[in-house]
Amino acid sequence: MNPHKIALCITDLHCGGAERTLAELAIRLDRERFAPVVYCLADPPDNPARSLLPLLQSAGVPVHCLGASGNWQFLAVLRRLVVLLKQQGPELLQCFLFHANLLGRIAARLAGVPHVVCSIRVAEREHRWHLWLDRLSDHLVQQHVCVSQAVAQFSAKVGRLPPQKLVVIPNGVDCARLAAARAADLTMFGIPPGCRAVVSIGRLEPQKGFQWLLLHAGQWLDVLADCHLLIVGDGPLRPALLRLVQRLGEVGQKVHLAGWRAEVPEILAASSLLVLASRWEGMPNVVLEAMAAGLPVVATDVEGVRELLGPDAQRQTAPPDDPQQFAQKIIAILSNPVLANELGEANRHRAVQQFSIQRMVDRYQQLWAQLLPTRFGRTPRLSG
Repeated sequence: MNPHKIALCITDLHCGGAERTLAELAIRLDRERFAPVVYCLADPPDNPARSLLPLLQSAGVPVHCLGASGNWQFLAVLRRLVVLLKQQGPELLQCFLFHANLLGRIAARLAGVPHVVCSIRVAEREHRWHLWLDRLSDHLVQQHVCVSQAVAQFSAKVGRLPPQKLVVIPNGVDCARLAAARAADLTMFGIPPGCRAVVSIGRLEPQKGFQWLLLHAGQWLDVLADCHLLIVGDGPLRPALLRLVQRLGEVGQKVHLAGWRAEVPEILAASSLLVLASRWEGMPNVVLEAMAAGLPVVATDVEGVRELLGPDAQRQTAPPDDPQQFAQKIIAILSNPVLANELGEANRHRAVQQFSIQRMVDRYQQLWAQLLPTRFGRTPRLSG
């Protein structure tokens, strides 16, 4: 029996949360049931080693990069995608991220793809026109996969999408890979031997709150004498953050910007705590990775965080506008090794039990099976 042809469409293949979700999904699908092809709207990555392209290629997943470098190429990329979809003849198109969601649903209609599922990864608070376009073109979509209940609620209330079209499938994480990672030598980033690292990981952009984190870091770095802050990631705010670190004086001497790094599991394994200072989110993968690595977390109480941390969320979150409480949570955990270990182990257990990568893949497969013609027997219905 031939497997269902599935098209997976995303904006680019850089190492972000949505991109990793697509890649893990593509390589772990049951190939007897689903045959995936990946469509990337952007050019092939300049540096493949800093992308998910090698992972997909090594698993034998066909990848087409369509060459978009700006919104002005919308029509040209749309035409290319329509042609490729007609050639593949997929039964279902699964899209990730706003631009792929929008262009993908239009291309699917023009190419005659019968089923379209889009993914909503964040509670969009910056570009409200994204919400308007999603709502305007919603008739082209059968289901929206939200990464958290908080995103589903936002999408229904603020985005005004039909609640009956929203289904929640949380992100998944490769728990075994995170747990098995060997600790990196953090002295390469300037952290003195014997000192503890508080790590923050993400793209250096306004949403992630790194400027807020640095401005208030003295509230806890001054108290925890052996702790340093390590920021891992790259992005447009890097020059501004470097200038800010210089202005922080003595506190700035305990802040280290590592840039983009491939060895995130090893850095987590060498760290004592993960901090997330985001202003808004969907379901932050970095929190999930820290949990799988057995780390305690202190995060702003934004979308998806409480759903990840579960019963221990209260001890590991603070309001986004309360730097004093944020600092108090960090100090409370790092001043109490028993508490830090308790939270880390609880986080690891919750990641394994609730957020495994296979659990995520199974739920996507279950959703698709509900939409596609029955070939493989009866499939239980996926609840929203």
